[in-house]
Amino acid sequence: MQLAPRDTQTFRGQFTYRNSPEAIRRFPFPFPEDDYMYSVNTEPHTLPGPKGSVYEYMLDIDEHYLSETAERAMVLEEDPDRCLAMPHMDQACWDLLEFVMTHYAKDYPAHFTFTRQGDQCEWVNRPLDIYQTFVMGDATTLPMPPMEFIGRQMQGDFALLDQRDADLFMDAGVITSPADWSLAFDAGMSFKQWHGPVPLAHEMGIFDRVLKYLCAIQVGKPIRRLNWTMTIHPRMDSSPETYHRWGADRNSITADNVGKDVFLRVELQTLVRMPRSHALFFGIRTYLISMDDLKTNQAWAQRLHRVLANLPEQLVDYKGMTRYRDTVVDWLSEYDRELQSKT
Repeated sequence: MQLAPRDTQTFRGQFTYRNSPEAIRRFPFPFPEDDYMYSVNTEPHTLPGPKGSVYEYMLDIDEHYLSETAERAMVLEEDPDRCLAMPHMDQACWDLLEFVMTHYAKDYPAHFTFTRQGDQCEWVNRPLDIYQTFVMGDATTLPMPPMEFIGRQMQGDFALLDQRDADLFMDAGVITSPADWSLAFDAGMSFKQWHGPVPLAHEMGIFDRVLKYLCAIQVGKPIRRLNWTMTIHPRMDSSPETYHRWGADRNSITADNVGKDVFLRVELQTLVRMPRSHALFFGIRTYLISMDDLKTNQAWAQRLHRVLANLPEQLVDYKGMTRYRDTVVDWLSEYDRELQSKT
């Protein structure tokens, strides 16, 4: 893991976020085919995954760790409601804290240490210069509630889903980098309620199958999937609450700025059953790559060109690309050599 300096990577203002060649190499490109349509695209989160990949460990950390935790702190300062937990989720919050500390310390021992003797615990986060002793289960021994304490130190958003009545409910989470959705609005909703705006998938029966599958996830059997959209600028926080800051950006794309201003945004979503509360951890680890960086991989540029060109209009609109999709498709066409050779 390489940690980038906090003050050189921003997701707002001057947008100084950049990917190193290694970050580009390990980017989780989400398209196995030239066409995209909703599917139950889950697979076991088998560990360890390929060395150096985003799948190597349970929770991926990369060179943007410091930048993303700094961005989270800024969002929570502006809007504390991006972190919420309903009272009945207390055990799930402690499950989460132990889960994250255990995996961070095991997988990144140069940066994190977690020791536990009975309920007496010690946590060290070297990148953020945090040293904390506490009693597991006793919130008075932490400087803030357990979910917020560890959530501020995590790279990536997450929700904790309570399972009851053969359904899943979004009853806790820290969501500071959403792709056009709101935790405050979705809190307490059932699985199908918070997926209500998604086009086509309901008619295809996908959510019925997914819900049944997710409710059957067992402890020790995590799963993962990739989700994607496009965004203008490397902006992590594209929430409805901040739409006034970023909505107009969608009108700004021209052939001259596609390369630097349009980003493919991919979420590595992991679902893990917590052992005591039996809540479902829903991790949303976001990766951004500019079109200029993406085109350094010829196969990716060619595939993305075809996916966007063939994308159903309902999905273009749902993903917020209506005003700039055609411009991006035209720009990418230069890199689709096979298509060019046929015209």
